[in-house]
Amino acid sequence: MKFWDPKIETMRPKEMEKLQFKRLKKSVKAVYRNVPHYKRKFDEVGIKPDDVRSISDISKLPYTTKADFAESYPYGLFAVPMDEIVRIHSSSGTTGKPKVVGYTKNDIETWGNLLARNFTMVGLSRKDIFQNSVNYGLFTGGLGIHTGIETLGATAVPAGTGSTLRQLEMMADFGVTALHCTPSYALYLAETAVENNLVGQLKLKTGCFGAEPWSENMRKTIEEMFEIKAYDCYGLSEMIGPGIAFECTCQDGMHIWDDHFLAEVLDENGDQVSEGEKGELVLTSLTKEGLINIRYRTGDITRLLEPECECGRCSTRVSRMMGRVDDMIIVRGVNVFPTQIQDVISKIPEVTNQFCIVLTRNAKNLDEMTVQVELEKDAFTDDIMEIEKIQQRVIDELMNVLNIRTGVTLLEFGSIERTGGKAKRIIDNRTIL
Repeated sequence: MKFWDPKIETMRPKEMEKLQFKRLKKSVKAVYRNVPHYKRKFDEVGIKPDDVRSISDISKLPYTTKADFAESYPYGLFAVPMDEIVRIHSSSGTTGKPKVVGYTKNDIETWGNLLARNFTMVGLSRKDIFQNSVNYGLFTGGLGIHTGIETLGATAVPAGTGSTLRQLEMMADFGVTALHCTPSYALYLAETAVENNLVGQLKLKTGCFGAEPWSENMRKTIEEMFEIKAYDCYGLSEMIGPGIAFECTCQDGMHIWDDHFLAEVLDENGDQVSEGEKGELVLTSLTKEGLINIRYRTGDITRLLEPECECGRCSTRVSRMMGRVDDMIIVRGVNVFPTQIQDVISKIPEVTNQFCIVLTRNAKNLDEMTVQVELEKDAFTDDIMEIEKIQQRVIDELMNVLNIRTGVTLLEFGSIERTGGKAKRIIDNRTIL
């Protein structure tokens, strides 16, 4: 089965709008009829499904937020009876009740086809052997990516997380050609492969990485160490999971699949940004059945790019995620995103891409930020003056970008924990007295 569909992927904007509007009306009617939570929210703002008469009327509809998931936990946002739900996934629930999502049989098929479309876009096929090195629990990256691999017809290697050397051994022994994991774990796998002289034994050619922000310099590091092409994969459980957007071989922004999701990139006032400007990504489900989200505020910050790409696709195109609204750190009135720090340190050859931000409050009740950074192996030295020179360079470079003075602690290589999941980048001790 072929997953490249030029009729959809190169559809001109006006034709795509017609398709989106048809599907939007269906989604709005479904939630108003079947989800009491949405009916109440629509009634509160005085809007009925028939009031949506054009695609621009999306702006009249209320947002869906994390709080709506908490209020409706666990199944209150489902748009079909439970006997039509064939699978459940959820978020981790680290900051409260998890966000529970449900899938019908058609949803699973749609998801698999979306991912197969993405994989085809970066040159993968049924001939590939694809290792999935993420958690296979309720996290959508496990079974979701696995479904996409099998839909494509490629060979799935459900490696899961942990046992890094064993992961690399599987890659070598099984002839793995494609890998999916978080960018931070990909970097750790690459470091371990180089350290153990395993890169030459691998047939790996393609990496699909997502679930956390990463910089262009981090991509280049992974590509060089692993000798592969690395692509950004975007998704979130609340909408469907991974596969909502993906890079093509141009590696210049991600294509959002407009036939399945209506995308808005909004500024602080809720207005659509212009091309080149950044804002929060807001998504509406157009083809989901089990859980249909209307104007879901993802919390992810991205930049809106011009839609036409050199690859020929005409879908909405956005930059890689630049951070999250709720990951933004405010230090003495200055907004700081972890991705800004990653961009800075990735350009300094004496340190690795691994870092951790530690926030404290001093005796004067003022915020203090210290960035822990690892030294590269060959940069570690007993020469105190040389270490201080590197430390000062990191401080100066961070100051130039953040416009705030930060402390910097240089650590030995390998000191910052590597995991198969999302990297923990912030330790906030400011509330501890």
